[in-house]
Amino acid sequence: MPKKEQTISLPGYYTEKILAICYSAFTELNWTVLHAGADKLLANTPHSWNSKSQQVIVAASNNELVVSSEMIHGESLDMAGKNKKNIAAFIAAFETAKSTLNEESIEPNITAINALRAATAEAAETEAKEAEEVARVMHMHGTTLYATYGIMIANALVFILMALDGAGVMDANGLVHLKWGSNYAPLTLSGDWWRLLSNTFIHFGIIHLAMNMYALYMIGIYLEPMLGKAKYIVAYLCTGVLASLTSLWWHADPVNSAGASGAIFGLYGLFLALLTTNLIPKKVRDALLKSIGIFVIYNLAYGMQGGVDNAAHTGGLLSGFVIGYAYVMTIKKEQQDEKITWIMPLIIAATIAITYSYLDSHTASPAERNKVLAELKEVDFKDADVFTEKYNEFVVLQDKALAVYRDSTTTDKIKRKQLTEVSLPYWVQADTLARQMQRLNVSPAMHTKADIIVEYIGLRKEELTLIGEMFGGNISDTANTRFQELESKINTIVDGMK
Repeated sequence: MPKKEQTISLPGYYTEKILAICYSAFTELNWTVLHAGADKLLANTPHSWNSKSQQVIVAASNNELVVSSEMIHGESLDMAGKNKKNIAAFIAAFETAKSTLNEESIEPNITAINALRAATAEAAETEAKEAEEVARVMHMHGTTLYATYGIMIANALVFILMALDGAGVMDANGLVHLKWGSNYAPLTLSGDWWRLLSNTFIHFGIIHLAMNMYALYMIGIYLEPMLGKAKYIVAYLCTGVLASLTSLWWHADPVNSAGASGAIFGLYGLFLALLTTNLIPKKVRDALLKSIGIFVIYNLAYGMQGGVDNAAHTGGLLSGFVIGYAYVMTIKKEQQDEKITWIMPLIIAATIAITYSYLDSHTASPAERNKVLAELKEVDFKDADVFTEKYNEFVVLQDKALAVYRDSTTTDKIKRKQLTEVSLPYWVQADTLARQMQRLNVSPAMHTKADIIVEYIGLRKEELTLIGEMFGGNISDTANTRFQELESKINTIVDGMK
């Protein structure tokens, strides 16, 4: 943060006298003197609605004074030159005080400084004790975050492997996510129970991954040291499963759900539970409770918009809260050098029991499962994505070709010309595209679809010829009958493709 410093030469002045004059200068400027040391005073400039305070420190020695002013509120630049102005104002006040104070009048200042030194020493001692207590409870020093890093690496590795398999880096391919283990009721409730856990390592795009891993790291730096690796991992996995279960219970219509956020919300819920007890010293506890509370409320509110599985977030948060209270007893016993070994097995057993009970009473039909599995088989073929792209191109060409048919603003003569010069070329392009689709390495179902599209385009081209003859006023009964047959076949194919 921006800082400026200036040294003043004071021949014949000793340290205490210099500090006494400085105290008078601070008082004259109406700056608040906060702390005092053997040779230093620290003061803050006034704070107002449109101006933040700065910190001014004076360091005295025999014959010399060093004055420094520093921005202390996260500023990166001192555009207004406040530090320079503070030093100039202080030096002016110092010179005035120096000319008016004598040996007798500085005694009250020295007394005030000594009192401030005692208060500063007491505050430092209290702060040291609080820091020692926080370190003892939260184990913040000398503890590795191997579990947190391990979970983050696992999530990143799965994301990379899925991206190589076509899951998408920015825009997700839902079918690939299903193949890798996302939480989808027709599959999870028909035998794939493992999806309750696997989906917590799967993400819909790199932004989704990055946001979750940042949130995990921010809670991990507190929780992993405090809980220990075993309790931390158990909490992550169990709240992740229970969050996935909540998602299944909440959504009447199945959703393709994935992401570490359910488990991460579980860790935040766990931490909130610990913060509502007296495990952590109050000063630190209140600050953390405020920041964690704001984070949770904001993200739950954000999750109310579409595309976010807030049910999983809520399930993870509540289950984490319960597990947090279960851990309180264990942590307190560990602080007394006692161990409780049954809490973690109980949490694991309860999670398994709840999961088994729900899955046993909620099942998906074989028909639902087989339908999804059939779609999944299609994405295993090399050219599945290319087929989809070409099919979308075909739809665009079809719409352009049919637009001519639907135009009721032109005469029959003009429309006949448009059918030949506009609509027919689109059908020719579509036919070329469909025959390319027939040659792709795709599933049998996709090959069948390509064959149907080729047949459909052929019918449309024949229909176009007959429509042109009708606009020309030259069509026989046989042609009219054929036209009706074409319409029937086309409608059947269109209904089947829908």
